[in-house]
Amino acid sequence: MIVCRLSTILGAKRIKVADVCRATGIARATIDRYYFDRVNSFDREVLSKLCDYLRIEPSDLIVKVPQGDLFDQMEP
Repeated sequence: MIVCRLSTILGAKRIKVADVCRATGIARATIDRYYFDRVNSFDREVLSKLCDYLRIEPSDLIVKVPQGDLFDQMEP
């Protein structure tokens, strides 16, 4: 599963969502989708602005989390 770690990063850096919106020009609704990990598709422009502002790499923001044995338990 792919997850967005924006809330974790902002918490660690003690940055408010409103500050990100003001600094990047990204709409609050868009930031909220990333913050609450409800993004269906990732916009390259948004990712670029977030990474530049937070001084991180895209791989810091978007990570793949193992699903465990979920698919191993399925029968053919």
